Amino acid sequence: MPETAPISRFPVPEVSALPDDLRARIEAVQEKAGFVPNVFLALAHRPDEFRAFFAYHDALMERAGGLTKAEREMIVVATSAANDCLYCVVAHGAILRVRAKDPTLADQIAVNFPKADITSRQRAMLAFAVKLATKPGDVGEADHATLAEHGFTPDEAWDIAAITALFGLSNRLASAVDLRPNPEFYALGR
Repeated sequence: MPETAPISRFPVPEVSALPDDLRARIEAVQEKAGFVPNVFLALAHRPDEFRAFFAYHDALMERAGGLTKAEREMIVVATSAANDCLYCVVAHGAILRVRAKDPTLADQIAVNFPKADITSRQRAMLAFAVKLATKPGDVGEADHATLAEHGFTPDEAWDIAAITALFGLSNRLASAVDLRPNPEFYALGR
């Protein structure tokens, strides 16, 4: 059996030693999920950044209206795969499986989203997001026109871009700290 790797190359504080608001957030997530996702523990290393990251995360990912919660997770999985981020592909793949109620969709999107069992609208959304994640200087008017042709409002185009941007940061940070996915994520939603 392989040796268990640490969840981060940086110090991971004890939950009991964290500021009250961080501890409460982590305990609430643990109660809901049944475990604490490693990203919460790793980011707790820097409480101010933890607060800022999760405030923006929640503003984008829990926002009412526009994109569905499953579509938001599709963006995270596709762009995280393009950015080679193991943690985010595994963790958000699990969340996508749950939100889409589909045990295979996240794998399809992570490996080859153009051939995934999704709508042409969702395919256009992911093509825009992956292009923004990998070739941001090439994104232009034609890309926004394609989104509009598929029925995306300017507000939804902003959401696609903002989610892509936030997870560009998240992917790079997760890779730099060698953030390890929780074993629970691999089976979730299957």
